[in-house]
Amino acid sequence: MIKKIIISTVFCLLFRISFSQNIGQSSFTLDDCIAIAIENNLDLKAAELRRKTSKINYKQSLNELLPNLNANYNLGVNDGRSIDPFTNTYSNRELTFSNFGMNLRLTVFNGFRVLNSIKQSKFNMKAAEMEQLEAKQNLILDVTIGYIDILNSRDRVELSKARLKTTEAQLKRLEANYKEGEGNPANYSDIKGQYALDKVAIIEAENNFKSAVLGFKRILNIQNEDEKEFENISDLIAFDKYKLSANDVFNDALQNLATFKSRQFRVEAANKGLKVARANYFPEVSLFGQFNTNYSSLAETFTETGSSIIETGDFVTIDNQDFPVLNNKPQFEGNKISYKDQFDNNLSTVVGVSVRVPLFNGFRAKNNIGLQKVRLKESELELENIKTLFNQNIKEAYNNMEAAFNKYDVLEDQVKAYEESFRINEVRFNNGVSNIVNYITSKNNMDNAQLNLNRAKYEYLLRVKVLDYYRGKVVQL
Repeated sequence: MIKKIIISTVFCLLFRISFSQNIGQSSFTLDDCIAIAIENNLDLKAAELRRKTSKINYKQSLNELLPNLNANYNLGVNDGRSIDPFTNTYSNRELTFSNFGMNLRLTVFNGFRVLNSIKQSKFNMKAAEMEQLEAKQNLILDVTIGYIDILNSRDRVELSKARLKTTEAQLKRLEANYKEGEGNPANYSDIKGQYALDKVAIIEAENNFKSAVLGFKRILNIQNEDEKEFENISDLIAFDKYKLSANDVFNDALQNLATFKSRQFRVEAANKGLKVARANYFPEVSLFGQFNTNYSSLAETFTETGSSIIETGDFVTIDNQDFPVLNNKPQFEGNKISYKDQFDNNLSTVVGVSVRVPLFNGFRAKNNIGLQKVRLKESELELENIKTLFNQNIKEAYNNMEAAFNKYDVLEDQVKAYEESFRINEVRFNNGVSNIVNYITSKNNMDNAQLNLNRAKYEYLLRVKVLDYYRGKVVQL
């Protein structure tokens, strides 16, 4: 036992040291953020408390198999007319009394109520364990989504800055021409407008990044104010085509996802609850035993110390002469009986069998069975509803994943085409062959295509992570 405590303590210290290092490091991986969220999340801690409560309830249901043993002790003073517990006669003297008793009761049969209650508590405990795991899976999914949102927002900031840099180079060239009186002055004005538009895009992208970081901190439940530390979070897995079908994902979900397991355990618990309710129709057989003794301050023992001759008050006449009648009366000395001796002498025990047969209880047993049937049906419907809902959500997520992947393929070609178009238009514009409108249009097309490609990449990655969540891969069971 001591060895286990030492190992657990060392493990906790190592985890906290690792956790502290993660908080202070400059680069966060997804696993780092998940570890922080699991350590800090209040909903997960509440689920852990509910699991502990269900475990205690299960232990208590096991203890119902044990007999009930109770003891009672009384000590008091009675003044006035009372019954002496030692002689069982009335007394007008003040007396000090005391009694002690123990009783034992063991249920032998009650329609298997206790056994079914134990099974019900066990299923509830397992359901609470799965609900804690479900909360952890949901938390990891939220962390993953928030993490991807930061990656996406960060890349949008970088793309917006790259847009501005390209525009800024063109602005400097046209500004020099404008100052020397060369070229069309409207070109310089148009590029200045485009430059301002690109700066606004950076402001919006940076604000979206800050919002993503703020929401991510709420998920991780951390209070530090520096969002710079999240600018260097590591990238996720490579961009690969998803190999499973929607049915494969759903079948994995049925096998691995804690949501289904917790609902199934609730169904089993409700089924045992119905059997517990039906036990009220059966008689209850119990064994009982009692142990009692008492004490009285008036209790005494008497010892003969001699005798004396006393007149009885009667007379006999002999020869016309009266003679008193005498009697030899024994003399006794009273001795108080000790507390211990009285408890030993007054000991009594009782053993027996008790049978309680339910005849009529205001239809409570019948109505309770009806309620348990409703709860069982509700649990079954909830399980089926969850299966249907998840099946639909998985198909929708799978369709969105495929659409995002196909969109990414198309947008890759679009980006290449617009990059080539912009390269040509930039050369033509710099040589005075093309106008500013064609240049800006070509540049905006390329920039928007790059943003759309970036968005499609992270949308696909998000859909993959959602499907992994449905498969139960976000946390090991």
